[in-house]
Amino acid sequence: MIFLCAINNVLSGTCNEDCKFCTQSVRYKAAIERYTFKEEETVLQEAREAAANGALGYCLVTAGKGLDDRTTDYIARLARRLSTELPHLRLIACNGTAGEEQLRYLKAHGVASYNHNLETSERYYPSICTTHSWQERYATCEAVRSVGLSLCSGGIFGMGECPEDRESLLQSLRTLNPDSVPLNFYIPNPALPIPERTIDREGALAVIRRTRQLLPDLPLLMVAGGREALFGGAEKSMFDAGANAIVIGNYLTTPGEAPDRDRQRLRELGYTIATDCHGA
Repeated sequence: MIFLCAINNVLSGTCNEDCKFCTQSVRYKAAIERYTFKEEETVLQEAREAAANGALGYCLVTAGKGLDDRTTDYIARLARRLSTELPHLRLIACNGTAGEEQLRYLKAHGVASYNHNLETSERYYPSICTTHSWQERYATCEAVRSVGLSLCSGGIFGMGECPEDRESLLQSLRTLNPDSVPLNFYIPNPALPIPERTIDREGALAVIRRTRQLLPDLPLLMVAGGREALFGGAEKSMFDAGANAIVIGNYLTTPGEAPDRDRQRLRELGYTIATDCHGA
């Protein structure tokens, strides 16, 4: 059974951090769409479309280092509206570093899970970001756990890290015992300082297998960004390696596969698409 998730970039391209993998940083002037908070009705309609395409998880993403009062209130309003009108969707917030009080507020308004990726190993992190620390990311993940939210945390592979960094990241994730791990594979952009993806399909499959080995009871092992580039036409290999979830539709600033084509491909491969989260 394969679980489907969708993401919505509800605040785009306004981040002042210097993460070298991210087109949403204003520092790199990537040619992306930039906007502040989307209208609630727009987000609601996009959520309806994602649900109609089979998404069970729906992630509300904002650019920026972390939650402030305005963003917290905005995400809470969206969550309250979505949980009322689309109660079967599992709402995920992805809004950067956060403290316990902010996370409790989001939980009280309908957010079920918080996504905050460690991105890479503690050792390699200063090579890809200098404006905040890996330790801040880890602390946010601990705060998510402490307030009783489901934790979604993963990373990006193929940013020039060595095999030991990949193993270190996965070991760190194991200490957090997340409920969902999204595995992303770097998507190059000419505006970004990281020139190319340094992982191929076999390397990506090794990451999936190792994640499943380290976290055998992980409810959701998701292949997210970069999936189409590395696994287009070879999706079965991801699931054979241990993945059981994918992101459908577009990513934050890059287009994804059309959801109906993903669903068709899954059916052709003989997989059942999950219709609720009880098996996750």
